[in-house]
Amino acid sequence: MEKPRKGSLLVLSAAAFSLLVPWLGYVYLGPLYASLFLVGYGGGFALWLLVPAAPLWGSVRLPYWLTLAAFLLLHKVEENQAAFFEAVSNRITGDPAPGMSVGVAIGLLVIPVGAWLAIPLLLRRGYELGRYLAWTFFASMGLTELAHFLMPVLANEPYGYFPGMASVVILAPLAWWGMWRLSNE
Repeated sequence: MEKPRKGSLLVLSAAAFSLLVPWLGYVYLGPLYASLFLVGYGGGFALWLLVPAAPLWGSVRLPYWLTLAAFLLLHKVEENQAAFFEAVSNRITGDPAPGMSVGVAIGLLVIPVGAWLAIPLLLRRGYELGRYLAWTFFASMGLTELAHFLMPVLANEPYGYFPGMASVVILAPLAWWGMWRLSNE
């Protein structure tokens, strides 16, 4: 397959989106979350620019669905049950835990998760935007989520479990598999 063509408008749009989500994270959750979102979105953007492969939907379909399922059914459930946001608030930032609002829902759920849910449709149709979004998805799940292992250090406490940590041992390797599939024809 030939090297994918990334037009200037697409690159600028992808760069803007890669900054939009961390900015929304900053506005609604603060600098710690914004920096974490930047790892996934900025890292995904950089990988999309640097890795010339152009895989089709069929090559990333299984890692995508398994990673999405692990994120929604394992990781988000663990974070909610173990009170991740409250733990970050009480043990690291000192800022109040974020409440659900229309802005939080749109800025941190609808926009990023909606974009990730569009990946199958976009990749099936061969759109380069789908490859970019796939990179942000897998980088967010495979790189950003590793921050759970840094949270006890940021909390300046003896190293131990931090909410969300257990499911990352399943989630991150699935995302690495997805990144590997994205980078190999």
